[in-house]
Amino acid sequence: MEVNGYKIRPGADLAGADLPKANLIRADLTGAKLQDANLYIANLAFANLTDAILIRAKLSSANLAGVILKGANLTHANLFGANLRGVDLAGVILKGANLTRANLTEANLTGANLTDVNLAGVILKSVNLTDVNLTEADLSGQDLAGVILKGANLTRANLTGANLTGAKMQGTNLAKANLTDANLEGANLYGANLEGANLERANMDSTALGDANLTRANLQHATFHRSNLTNAKVTDPNLRGAWLRITTMPDGSIHD
Repeated sequence: MEVNGYKIRPGADLAGADLPKANLIRADLTGAKLQDANLYIANLAFANLTDAILIRAKLSSANLAGVILKGANLTHANLFGANLRGVDLAGVILKGANLTRANLTEANLTGANLTDVNLAGVILKSVNLTDVNLTEADLSGQDLAGVILKGANLTRANLTGANLTGAKMQGTNLAKANLTDANLEGANLYGANLEGANLERANMDSTALGDANLTRANLQHATFHRSNLTNAKVTDPNLRGAWLRITTMPDGSIHD
């Protein structure tokens, strides 16, 4: 297969290749060298990019639906506005990548390297972020409804005003995270670490917080309706100013 004079095949050396708007549907680029390649608005739907080197690749607005990226290296790649809906990105290296406004709905990012990634305006609804490192990530105002964040590291992350309705966050590390005005209705935070987190005005209705660590967390004006705090580490000052209704307290009693 040849596109714009470039041989498209497994292991191809396409470093710096100029392939804007190229039709690469189902192309086999296993192990290809694509660092610094220009793939702006390229159609890579269902292409095989297993173990491909995409360092600094320009993939703005590219269609990557159904693409195979197992073992790929996308360090500092530009994925602005790219379509990655439902893509399996488990373990993929995305260090320093630009994912601004990319569509990652229902994508699997389990164990992916997201260090220093730009997530401004990215669509993360129902995405799988199990065990992902998002330390100090800025996810303020993001729609994270139904997101899976089990075991993820969100230490000092900014989740101000984020929508985390129904999020699965068992064992998630949210130490010193900013969750001011966040919506955590129906979220599962069993065993999560929220030590020193700011949850002021957060909506915690029907939230599962059993065995969670809320030591020194700011819960002023947070709302708890039918929430479960069984065995959670909470002290009286934490709950000062919080609104509690039909909520199971750490000792198992029900606060009416």
